[in-house]
Amino acid sequence: MTSIIAVQPVLPEHRYQQDEITEAFLDVVGDWPAAERVRRLHVNSKVQTRHLALPIEDYAGLRDFGAANDAFIEQATLLGAQAVTGALAQAGLQPSDVDVIFSTTVTGLAVPSIEARIAEHIGLRPDVKRVPMFGLGCVAGAAGIARLHEYLRGAPTEVGVLLSVELCSLTMRRNDRTNANFVASSLFGDAATAVVAVGSDRRPPSGVEVIDSRSHLYPDSLRAMGWDVSADGLGIVLDPAVPSIVRRYLGEDVRGFLGGHGLDVADITHWVCHPGGPKVIVAIEETLELPPDALELTWRSLAAVGNLSSSSVLHVLRDTIDKYPPSGAAGLLMAMGPGFCAELVLLRWH
Repeated sequence: MTSIIAVQPVLPEHRYQQDEITEAFLDVVGDWPAAERVRRLHVNSKVQTRHLALPIEDYAGLRDFGAANDAFIEQATLLGAQAVTGALAQAGLQPSDVDVIFSTTVTGLAVPSIEARIAEHIGLRPDVKRVPMFGLGCVAGAAGIARLHEYLRGAPTEVGVLLSVELCSLTMRRNDRTNANFVASSLFGDAATAVVAVGSDRRPPSGVEVIDSRSHLYPDSLRAMGWDVSADGLGIVLDPAVPSIVRRYLGEDVRGFLGGHGLDVADITHWVCHPGGPKVIVAIEETLELPPDALELTWRSLAAVGNLSSSSVLHVLRDTIDKYPPSGAAGLLMAMGPGFCAELVLLRWH
């Protein structure tokens, strides 16, 4: 089995209270007729603080998509390098030990991709295999672990890294006065996270193993979540029906996946769940009939840093590992994203 041996979240230094972000957003968008509605959305999001890639006063100067994307490349490279080097140090490894690096983002465009931009700077080998992924959005933290696991099953002696960098604040569009943009402005924060994993031949004496994964692409749901790309940049697509999709499909998905391993919902003691937003989290709790504290770390992450897109579930994974689950404990890591789709990853501590 694949063993996860380090998870390193990195948050930008610029941290703000939710009400500060609310007023800064209204100043940039300039949609005062909707101001009270925006303020209500920001309060109801349950987010208390967020970290932003730039000082909050700098966002008014991002006049177009090009300027925002330039800022994305600069900040994503810095945060990505910190995350990877931090995770490798935590694992007791050197950058030259890495055989493959997967990277994911959905909040900016970079060619060469972010992992290529940091490779020489941090000391990755020239023959490191690179797998950049774009377009998976919030699900990519879970999907990235699943794809890394599948790679390492065929390369049991190797070391792999997953890098997620999401700078959601840089996707804000000043001329977008849709409800989806207002909701997004209440939820999303910025972060990077790196995960280090090794194949079965390098299995450590203790830690967390990836047992299996399952993907599900749901029918007739392409407009549930994603981006509309225009001259103004990336415009959020966010259908209010997402919690209903969760209720319709997720329970059957989870129970079927666990059943294939001789498990049921009650056997999972650690739920590593992406904090998609209050309504989505409640839908997950209800459809799986979870106990009240099952998603405590998910709620806590939403309040402390907001929804970090693909990095969020990895932050929750780090918080779960920090609780030192006992040997034999079973966990389920899960996230959903554009497609509309879900990714489930079965974990076990040893």
